[in-house]
Amino acid sequence: MRICVFGAGAVGSHFAVRLALAGHDVSCVMRGPHLEAVRANGLTLRAGEAEFKAEVSASDNPADLGPQDVVISTLKATGVSALAAGLQPLLRDNTAVVLAQNGIPWWYDIGLSAKHPPTPDLGFLDANSRLRAAIPRERIIGGVIYSSNEIIAPGVVANLSPDRNRLLIGECDDRHSERIARLRTALNEASIESPDVAEIREAIWSKLLTNMSMSVLCLLTGQTARGVRDEPALAEVIPRLLDEANSVAQSCYPEVKRVTRSGPAPAHKPSILQDFELGRAMEIDVLVRAPAAFARAAGLSTPMLDLMAGLAIRQARDKGLYLT
Repeated sequence: MRICVFGAGAVGSHFAVRLALAGHDVSCVMRGPHLEAVRANGLTLRAGEAEFKAEVSASDNPADLGPQDVVISTLKATGVSALAAGLQPLLRDNTAVVLAQNGIPWWYDIGLSAKHPPTPDLGFLDANSRLRAAIPRERIIGGVIYSSNEIIAPGVVANLSPDRNRLLIGECDDRHSERIARLRTALNEASIESPDVAEIREAIWSKLLTNMSMSVLCLLTGQTARGVRDEPALAEVIPRLLDEANSVAQSCYPEVKRVTRSGPAPAHKPSILQDFELGRAMEIDVLVRAPAAFARAAGLSTPMLDLMAGLAIRQARDKGLYLT
């Protein structure tokens, strides 16, 4: 397949190497020193003691790359507007667009099952409906990423989760389709786990549970996930916080597995804290505001989450990283 990874930072570069080495024609939309290094020397992935190198087409101008079979967007929610601006040259009639990001996606209500509770107004996730205009329903594939990576030098990405690298995918209306089956096969053959997913939004909430609670708590304390979990001063706080987060997720999908304080906690900083420390735009809307809107729509009392949301927004605004 011709596959373009749009926004190939750390995660996207990892996936690009895997897919290229599996025999696909892979291109990347990237920028800056990372782009220049890839043009000169190819793209390198380090995973444990192993090192993999792939030659991929790369440009900061999507028009250089031509029409694709699949576009996989690994842009953060704060940068996804670039997709609306740059996507058109990558499209042919049947090009699918995989939208893989943290939090509640802008397309959440598109193709939603009638059994789902009413959704709140999520218009703030897609200003002026630019994404809806650029990516019609028939192109949308939802995605959820589980993979920890970092760019350690321009053109070189290190995988920090060798035992857990997944891209869960599903149609926005959860139907079974030939293109989903074909793409899952391609991902699995490239050593990117992609098991069957019955409902893609349930998978979104399963990941969001941790991001909307523990990750935001990491932001407020400046600690790693493990540091927060093991902090004695937070021993009574975390269970109440997680109870509220579980209630919000289960108001939409009762089968979502509950997250508990005793669950696994990596000794690294979540992306929302990394963005704050590096002075980058933060995913406040998709990780904080949107879950809070779902809680209100469900009539749930979430004082812990509400307090954390207010503090997170204030903290981001004080550093000029959130302007809403």
